[in-house]
Amino acid sequence: MPHKTEDDITAEVLARFSATPDPRLRQIMLSLISHLHAFVKEVALTEAEWFRAIEILTAAGKLCSDKRQEFILFSDTLGVSMVVDLLGHRKPEGATESTVFGPFHRLGAPELPPGGNIAHRDTAGTPAFVSGRVVDLAGRPIAGAVLDVWQAQSNGLYDSQDENPDELHMRGKFRTDAEGRYALRTVVPVHYPIPSDGPVGAMLKATGRHPWRPAHIHFVVSADGFEPVTTHIFDRADPYLGSDAVFAVKDSLICDFVRHEDDAEAARRGVAGPFYTAEFDFCLKPAAGGAAADVMDAQRRLAALGAG
Repeated sequence: MPHKTEDDITAEVLARFSATPDPRLRQIMLSLISHLHAFVKEVALTEAEWFRAIEILTAAGKLCSDKRQEFILFSDTLGVSMVVDLLGHRKPEGATESTVFGPFHRLGAPELPPGGNIAHRDTAGTPAFVSGRVVDLAGRPIAGAVLDVWQAQSNGLYDSQDENPDELHMRGKFRTDAEGRYALRTVVPVHYPIPSDGPVGAMLKATGRHPWRPAHIHFVVSADGFEPVTTHIFDRADPYLGSDAVFAVKDSLICDFVRHEDDAEAARRGVAGPFYTAEFDFCLKPAAGGAAADVMDAQRRLAALGAG
């Protein structure tokens, strides 16, 4: 009898999964097995390398908690998150593009009035005022849209990474007025490194990559009858726009944070100068069937994992 080959093993595994009752699961499993086995054969994976991969996955699992999701960091830094995002959120011309949800969203952000300050505890940051409109594809204002906003502090840390991780900070929800306008106060966003003290950081170091994300503010913008969009706005002046560790930058999401040194205007706004302003409009596309519900459900699941 001829010796069994690696191709024989692949064929046998595929045959075992070929009777999977759910058509979509069957498609996913057969494709996964085919590509995974092809990868192992292409690189001639050694037993030592295979076991090292098991150790890395084990270490990643041990780091996961309600405050950190190492597997999503792997997905982000390998570009998988952005590919999944693009496949699931095709946008018509003019609609605001989506980007990664990120690992630091948390439920329970307070609803704040127009112009409310999400950075009231961040006394080290430079004040920034962000405003704009939420509109539909025809440019008509969307009243009552909700903007769920979160951001890293000026020290580069999110509240869940801070010394009091259970306290919500740098987060808020805002509603648009009858003209679709929103306004919020924060601090100028800063670039920061993603957590790099675990397997993801080791992978980045071994492959000669940096862990830095360009300065940005997170938004989830939603309104009845429209597909919600999960996105960022990025500071045009940031040096890491072209090398974001998680591949999330899109040209349409880059905006200008404009510096102002008018002391009288700063006083009128209730801050000490200098301060910055940024204008950004969000454009939502109409919801198709259960698309909006599906997106929000996926985000709730991520939140339960500590990554959404």
